[in-house]
Amino acid sequence: MCNHHEHHHQHCCGSSNSSTIFRAITALLLFAGGFKFSILFFLAYIIAGWDVIFKAAKNITKGHVFDENFLMSAATIGALCIKEYPEAVMVMILYQIGEYFQHKAVEKSRHSISELMDIRPDYANLRGEKVSPREVKVGDIITVNTGEKIPLDGIVTEGHASLDTSALTGESVPRTVSTGDSVISGCINLNGVLKIKVTKEFGESTVTKILELVEHASSKKARTEKFITKFAAYYTPAVVILALMIAFIPPLFITGNWIERALTFLVISCPCALVISIPLSFFAGIGSASKNGILIKGSNYLELLAKPDTVVFDKTGTLTKGVFKVREVHSDEPDFLKYAAYAESASSHPIAAAIREAYGQEIPEQNNIEEIAGLGIKAVIDGKEILAGSAKLVKTETINTDGSVVYVSINGNYCGYIVIADEVKDDSKETIEKLKTLGIKTVMLTGDSKNTADKVQKKLGVDNAFAELLPEDKVNKLEKIIKTAGGSVIFVGDGINDAPVLTRADVGIAMGGLGSDAAIEAADAVIMDDSPSKLITSIKIARKTMRIVKQNIVFALGVKALFLILGGIGIMTMWGAVFADVGVALLAVLNSLRTLRK
Repeated sequence: MCNHHEHHHQHCCGSSNSSTIFRAITALLLFAGGFKFSILFFLAYIIAGWDVIFKAAKNITKGHVFDENFLMSAATIGALCIKEYPEAVMVMILYQIGEYFQHKAVEKSRHSISELMDIRPDYANLRGEKVSPREVKVGDIITVNTGEKIPLDGIVTEGHASLDTSALTGESVPRTVSTGDSVISGCINLNGVLKIKVTKEFGESTVTKILELVEHASSKKARTEKFITKFAAYYTPAVVILALMIAFIPPLFITGNWIERALTFLVISCPCALVISIPLSFFAGIGSASKNGILIKGSNYLELLAKPDTVVFDKTGTLTKGVFKVREVHSDEPDFLKYAAYAESASSHPIAAAIREAYGQEIPEQNNIEEIAGLGIKAVIDGKEILAGSAKLVKTETINTDGSVVYVSINGNYCGYIVIADEVKDDSKETIEKLKTLGIKTVMLTGDSKNTADKVQKKLGVDNAFAELLPEDKVNKLEKIIKTAGGSVIFVGDGINDAPVLTRADVGIAMGGLGSDAAIEAADAVIMDDSPSKLITSIKIARKTMRIVKQNIVFALGVKALFLILGGIGIMTMWGAVFADVGVALLAVLNSLRTLRK
C-alpha cells in the first residue's frame, strides 16, 4: 500500500484511457446478458477486472500486499464465491468508470502545466534547414522568423523584434530585443527576423532546465503526502483484519449474512479518494503557480510557502532594480566627469559602468591606472594625477546621501563627488505592505552601506535591515532569524551570489530566473520575471492548495468512516459501497482541480 500511489499512477496512466472506457462498455453489455446466461457474468468480470487482479497478484510478489487492487480483488472474488455475480461484476465496471474520470482529471491538471510549458521548441533554423535543437552547437548562428519559438539561449547578432515571454514569466507585456541583447529559449518572436548566436546547448538551455524542474517537482513530497503513505500502511491491514473479524466472529453468536457484510466492508474501505486527490491537489497547485510564472520545485515547498513567519529579502536586484545610474554630479571642474570616466575605464564594477555611461563618449585606452584595494583608483590622465573612490582616499569629509558616492581629487586637490544610486522596483513597496497585512515579518539584507540600507528600509517600510554584509554574513544572519521564527523562513534573492543563503532558507526563492543558472539550481522556487509581488501570488496559491488538501482529507476520511460503520452493521450493500468509493474519489479529484483556477 505504501507505493499505492505509484501503482495507481501507472494504472490510470498505463492503460490508455480510451481502452478503459471501451472495456467498461463491453463488460456492461455482457453484464446485461448475464441475467440469462450466468457464464456471461464471468466474461464481463474478466474483461472489466483482469488488470486489477493481475496487479494485485504482481504487487503481492513484490511484498506490497495491501493495496486497492488487493481489496477490490478479495471483495469481488469473495462475492463470486457466494454467487453474488452481478455485484462482483458491477464493482469492477464502476471501478473502471471511476478510473476513467480520475484519469481525465489528472490529464486536465497535466495539460494546464504543459500549456504553460508550451515552450518546448520543435526545431531550429540552421543554415536554411529545420533541424532538431539538439543538433545545434554553441557558436552556431540560427534564424528565428516571426511567429517562431526561440529554440536555444543566445545573443542577437542581427535584427530586432518583440518577444512574447508570457509562457516563461507570466508577463503579458512583450520585451523588445535588438543586436547585442541576450535572449532565452521558449520566448516567441512576435515580429521581425532575428539572427542568434547560440550560447548554450539544448541540454543546458533555459527551457530544458525549466521543463526538468516541473517534471521533478512531484518527487519532493510534502509532509501531508508522506502522512498519507504512512496512514495507508497501517490502515489497510487494519481494514483486512476487521473484515475477517466481521466474517467469522459474529456468526458464532448471531445468524446473518456476515461474509457478504465483510466483503462490502472491504470494498468500502478502499482509500482511493485520499491517495489520488492529495498528490493531485499539490500537482495542481504547482501547475497554478507555473501559470503565473512561478516555478515551485516540489510540494514540500508549497506546504512551507503556505505558512511563512518571515520573508528575508536581498536588496540589490530583488527589491531594487540592480541597475546603477548617476544621480548627481557636484563639481566646478569643467572636465570633471571626463576625468572620473577615464579613471574608471578599466573597472568592471557596476558603479564604474554607471560613470562611463553618464560620460557617454568614447574613452581611449588608458594604461596608467592602478587599483587601490578597498579605497578606489589612482590614474594619470593628461599628465594629472586623478584619485577616484572613497572619502578616505581623497582626504575629504563624507557626504550623507542615499546612494553610493565616488569622490574625486585632481593633483591632490579635492574637486567634487558623484552620487550613484540604484532604483527601487515599482512593486517593492506594495509587496512589503501586502506581506504586513498577511501578518508576515520582513527583513532586508545587503552588502551596501548602512546609510543606503536605512534609506531603502524607510522608503519601503521593511521591519528590519542589516547592511555591510558579506555573503557568509548573510547566511549567519539567516540562521539567527530561523532560530527565532515561529513558521517557515523564506529568502528571496536575485541569485547571483545568493546561492548559499537560498539553500539555507526553508524556501529559497530566486528572482528573475531568466538570468542566473546558479539561482535556478540552488533555489526551491523561481520567480520567472523580476517582480517581488509574485511572492504574494505564490503565498496565496500555496495557502489555497493547503486549504483544498485539508478539505479533501477531512471529507474523504469522514465519508469513509460513516460508510464503513454502515457496511459493518449491514445497512450498506455492495452497490452502495462502490458508489461511495468512486463518488468520494471523484468529488475529491474535482475539488483538487479548483487549485488551477485563477
